[in-house]
Amino acid sequence: MTAVPQDLVVLSPQGLYCPAGDFHIDPWRPVARAVVTHAHADHARRGHGHYLATAVSAGVLRSRLGDIRLQGLAYGEAVLVNGVRVSLHPAGHVLGSAQVRIEHAGQVWVASGDYYTRGADDQVAEHNATCTPFEPVRCHTFITESTFGLPIYRWRPQAEVMADINAWWSANADAGRASLLLGYSFGKAQRLLAGVDASIGPIVVHSAVEPLNRAYRDAGVRLPETLLVSDATDSASLKRALVVAPPAVLGSAWAKRFGEAGDAFASGWMQLRGARRRQGLDRGFVLSDHADWPGLQRAIAATGAERVIVTHGYEAVMVRWLQQQGLQAGSFRTEFGVEGGETAGDGAAEVQDGGLSATAPAPGAPPHEDPAAH
Repeated sequence: MTAVPQDLVVLSPQGLYCPAGDFHIDPWRPVARAVVTHAHADHARRGHGHYLATAVSAGVLRSRLGDIRLQGLAYGEAVLVNGVRVSLHPAGHVLGSAQVRIEHAGQVWVASGDYYTRGADDQVAEHNATCTPFEPVRCHTFITESTFGLPIYRWRPQAEVMADINAWWSANADAGRASLLLGYSFGKAQRLLAGVDASIGPIVVHSAVEPLNRAYRDAGVRLPETLLVSDATDSASLKRALVVAPPAVLGSAWAKRFGEAGDAFASGWMQLRGARRRQGLDRGFVLSDHADWPGLQRAIAATGAERVIVTHGYEAVMVRWLQQQGLQAGSFRTEFGVEGGETAGDGAAEVQDGGLSATAPAPGAPPHEDPAAH
């Protein structure tokens, strides 16, 4: 998208840049001052001189990035950065996730980062109980993600998905085998833990998950008791266990210690036919921490923005739809979407829905995250 002189955010080699305030938002290369929307690895990186993020995300950020120079803000609290008013507002994605509101010279811009919205009513979808729900912020220009920006992505109610997971776990436990549930170590793992029925059996987590569990608990999020494999001394109980681990463990020696375990992956990409089959999994549960197609539409409309800039995901489809609604729309090509999480992979899928069609990337095998790093 071509910038105009008064743009509050432009695309630079380091990432999204606010010239008036001389700061970057989720930069992918080292900068002097970074405003960070959340602690996923594609948005929060090492090497910046100063970090501005939500106070509630401090524990997770330091768990992942180490000893950083961090200024934490409460949701809605505003600070001036070189004369630009900056505040952070709930995004509903993971613990501490935020949208960045920027106000200067009569203009208000909002950069969404990643976000998850509840449905239009309680029957459609529930908010993510492990973080503060998304709140729309009125603005002139809205920078939105589009990870699942295709009409095929429409989430079922979370309660229904969790009921399916509990039934799968219970059936495995009754058959005397463990249930290996794959989910990204930050965000998805904690959402799964908060939603499952802990009375079915013990819950074991990978060592990449447990430090993040501690950060969530320290922030006041209620999670059930979890064990590391080294803490589980009763081998018989492991045959009834739910084992929550990052996707990279699939087929590893670590996973094989549970024997003939059932395996499943919880991800928005499980919406696509063939994704579970290509991974060789028993089950795929459609559970995402990103907004689905209707959620993206609702969120954008709620901002009242006349101009929308689309980032990572299905940018072309979303831009086209926005232009059909009479909005000024374009895109930024960013380096977001490489968390080892919910990002489109190689391949192509022809998607048609109500006359809207596009050839867009579709995930064949969702990328794995490195459990040692995350």
